[in-house]
Amino acid sequence: MNSFTTVTAVAVPLDRADVDTDQIIPKQFLKRIERTGFGEFLFFDWRKEPGFILEEPHYAGAGILVAQRNFGCGSSREHAPWALEDYGFRAVIAPSFADIFRTNCTKIGLLPVQLTQEQVSDLMRQLAEIPGAPVTVSLEEQVVTAPNGARYPFEIAADVRERLLNGWDDISLTLAHEDAITAYESDRERDGPTTAPFLTADQV
Repeated sequence: MNSFTTVTAVAVPLDRADVDTDQIIPKQFLKRIERTGFGEFLFFDWRKEPGFILEEPHYAGAGILVAQRNFGCGSSREHAPWALEDYGFRAVIAPSFADIFRTNCTKIGLLPVQLTQEQVSDLMRQLAEIPGAPVTVSLEEQVVTAPNGARYPFEIAADVRERLLNGWDDISLTLAHEDAITAYESDRERDGPTTAPFLTADQV
């Protein structure tokens, strides 16, 4: 997965709480077997609403989503972070996240940033005043920088931070122990019965 260090991008203020995963990516699009291609269906039902914020030209090419509390609640579908990432978002900022959604985000390099309600409200206000304004999210410094220069520090687990900074997914973490795995498998080798070779009808 892509590493995450610092991202500066247009931020979208989605002023809604309790955004569940079925709203992020509706169930009819879960039949796809690839992990890509979900971005065009992000917030599919809401994008039919007149004036839905993601359809406004100010937010073309947005890379950061700012939302209200309990973002990503509902079912545990991995497709929700996939859709956000495929659309182009690198970070989601909110006062709180559903635990499984938060974990699924970090597995693919999408950074969930938890700020206080007051900080999110202040950020929302600035973005409403200046549509299309950029926000900077630095995982290295663990700071969000608002359009007016205000800096909001955030916390993240040290092991998750390290994985995101280095772009390590679960496979990468496993391969980091390749020598130990090889040694273990070598030590476990032993003589013993083997499976008989496959015999054709003529050979029986």
